[in-house]
Amino acid sequence: MIVILVVIVIFGASKLPDIARNLDKSAKKLKKEMRELNEDDSAQSPQLQEPPAQQNSAEDRGNSSDDNPHPRE
Repeated sequence: MIVILVVIVIFGASKLPDIARNLDKSAKKLKKEMRELNEDDSAQSPQLQEPPAQQNSAEDRGNSSDDNPHPRE
């Protein structure tokens, strides 16, 4: 409440609609730019991602004599 009174005293009541309009335009422009950045990131991310590496289970690593250069004795 006090902030509103200070703003009115500093800027005057006649300038408040212009200030509010400019703030609204700035907020809309910021939201639009953020949305476009998110769209650009989502469009580029599939190209940048590498396919996931195959994970071998412990059984696959331990039981295969072909893959293991030092077989268990």
